[in-house]
Amino acid sequence: MRVALLLSLAVLVRAASPGETDAAAPTTVASNNAGAAQGAGVGGASTGTVTTAAAAANATANANATCTFCTVPDGYTAETVPAPLHVERQFSPRWRKAHRRARRYLKGWSVQDKVNLVTGAGWVIGRCVGNIVPNPSKNFSGLCLQDSPLGVRFADYVSAFPAAINVASTFDKGLMYERGKAMGDEFRGKGVHVALGPMTNMGRVAAGGRNWEGFGADPYLSGWGTYQTVLGLQDANVQATVKHYIGNEQEHARTTSSSNIDDRTMREIYTHPFLRAVQADVASVMCSYNLVNGSWGCQNEKTLNGILKTDFGFAGYVMSDWDATHSGVHAANSGLDMDMPGDIGFSGGARRYWGANLVEAVKNGSVPSDRLDDMAQRVLASWFLVGQDKDYPETNFDSWRATGPNNSHIDVQDDHYELIRKIGAASTVLLKNVGGALPLHKPRNLALIGSDLGPSPRGPNYFPDRGGNLGTLGMGWGSGTVNYPYLVDPLQAIQPRARQDRTSVNWFFNDWDLAGAKNAALNNEVVIVGINSDSGEQYITVEGNNGDRNNLTAWNNGDELVKAVASVNNNTIVVVHSVGPLIVEGWIDHPNITAVLWAGLPGQESGNSLVDILYGDYNPSARLPYTIARNRTDYGTEVDYNTTSAETNINYTEGLFIDYRHFLEKGIKPRYPFGYGGSYTTFSYANIEVSPIDDNWKRDGGGNGTESDSSSHNTTATGGDGAGGGKGGDGGDAGDGGAGGDGGEGGAGGKGGDGGKGGDGGKGGDGGKGGDDGEGDKSSVGSFLDDE
Repeated sequence: MRVALLLSLAVLVRAASPGETDAAAPTTVASNNAGAAQGAGVGGASTGTVTTAAAAANATANANATCTFCTVPDGYTAETVPAPLHVERQFSPRWRKAHRRARRYLKGWSVQDKVNLVTGAGWVIGRCVGNIVPNPSKNFSGLCLQDSPLGVRFADYVSAFPAAINVASTFDKGLMYERGKAMGDEFRGKGVHVALGPMTNMGRVAAGGRNWEGFGADPYLSGWGTYQTVLGLQDANVQATVKHYIGNEQEHARTTSSSNIDDRTMREIYTHPFLRAVQADVASVMCSYNLVNGSWGCQNEKTLNGILKTDFGFAGYVMSDWDATHSGVHAANSGLDMDMPGDIGFSGGARRYWGANLVEAVKNGSVPSDRLDDMAQRVLASWFLVGQDKDYPETNFDSWRATGPNNSHIDVQDDHYELIRKIGAASTVLLKNVGGALPLHKPRNLALIGSDLGPSPRGPNYFPDRGGNLGTLGMGWGSGTVNYPYLVDPLQAIQPRARQDRTSVNWFFNDWDLAGAKNAALNNEVVIVGINSDSGEQYITVEGNNGDRNNLTAWNNGDELVKAVASVNNNTIVVVHSVGPLIVEGWIDHPNITAVLWAGLPGQESGNSLVDILYGDYNPSARLPYTIARNRTDYGTEVDYNTTSAETNINYTEGLFIDYRHFLEKGIKPRYPFGYGGSYTTFSYANIEVSPIDDNWKRDGGGNGTESDSSSHNTTATGGDGAGGGKGGDGGDAGDGGAGGDGGEGGAGGKGGDGGKGGDGGKGGDGGKGGDDGEGDKSSVGSFLDDE
């Protein structure tokens, strides 16, 4: 499968006009009523409504707030797009069936009932980070919405999976799916209905704080990671939520900045992974905090009603990021379907845009009743789609009261540690290996130097939401984290192997005592130096880093530590645990540095995964999911650290040219390009064609090297009929049919091999016929699309 991704890194292009972008004009909101009382249901039934004068005043305030960003650059404006209603006929058969069931189920529900279904209960009201209240009279048990993209947050007896950036490094669609399915099993076991992941931002800036939660800096790779993760989660009967839609590419000023993106770039780069999520039948899309072309992400008619629901045919529901809603009526009419957590400013339900105010807005016609029906139907259709209407576990944990009676302490980990260990090894990139320094062959003695190779002296969960950096690094910080059940550090993992090989192991974990580090490195056959770099979400500042990284250097004096050790030991191996790229020019060419392993964020089995690579039990086969530059300025894009201005316009003037595209466009030589990665053996490829690949590679070197085999994708035909997709090998995926040229017929999708899935039919050109979808043989993950 990984070969297919390596051979097929091409962008799926949607035709678009470069100048067509969004700036939706602000309209009236129902209320920003600070005094809205809780009555019947969420926010009360009739209590908390406001007078016309109060509503008008609130609308003016909201309009002014939005229009702060009406001064976006020229060319970033577009038409408003009404909410698409009664469009079930455009959905796939699975979605149409789910919508029919939802429509029947909603008969007899009052306006208040429907509003309760789309308005969160309020912050810390309920067991989960987001809660939709039950409706016992309708036999609806409510919804539990819970982070994170790498496991169940705020829960015990769960697994800490490798970060998405790591599974992206494998370029292995099978592992992407397995990770999603295993996480889904744990979410389901805890009674979570809606998993708040995957995260699929594009890593526009190398220092972006949450890049590690996503799948790298290429839309095709990110699209596959998103697609397979959604399939895995939803095959476990859990609703997946793809986020953050869209342009939330940095943490600084994320709630006040406008990401200004031209239409072609938006479609070819930033929305492509979301399109792939829609193709995987994703239940929910989370809109982002930022503005897009001057309009808030959660009330942006062009991106929500236009691109997502109309162009992509998204059949699920749009939920807000937590406290990302900025209006009542305007948000509802612009395409927002669920307000989370349901209150304003995390007020515990005291103030709301929706709730009672949405009830009033529907009654007075500000929000059409059809629109409320559409919102509620989308939520319930997703519930039906994944089979949560019967035999679904009750929520059995409590995010806020871990030791209280609501926590049943259900163990959902199963044997997922084996998969976690495998992904950790499969995602470790071999950047340098001189003279066969790796794998290790029973060294007589070795030293581990650097705090990243040892345990945290305070335990792995000491810092809330992992907002600190002590010991080995297994994940970044923020809402995209979980509590470790345990964390195997490299020192712990290497000692059983040392016992077996009769190797003497020493260690030194003071990163700042360079003299001590040098002394510890002397007279050792091998020295392994561990360094790291951390980042996360904006609400936590760690060592002066407000989410985004301040620099692209190693933390805790790491670069100086590497140079110090290499100055006294001629077999220095560097291990890097990092959220993203580092500038390594200060030491990478040092003659005493014989090997470099880029281990990313491998999760709870970190040390075991590393030892599997160090000793050759697992051949390194991972590839970089981003570019490692020689200088920070080489990237061409940068975090806007200016948070003092009332207006922060982040203009995506680079267009399509982010990461490796920029390096290619500008002729800049990187230190390590996107997709780079070594192996302990060598491989050669022959007869590479845009067609099925059946054993067209062979191992040239010795050792136990492995390489994945799969079919590639056919390219687009520019005239005539598109080529048919190739049949997938056993366990592989079939290639997609080629797109037909103008007047041509799209090629048929290939037949999936055992355990694989059929490819998509090609898209017909102008006047042409689309190809047939391929047939899947014994597929465990379903087809791309259930289109007619």
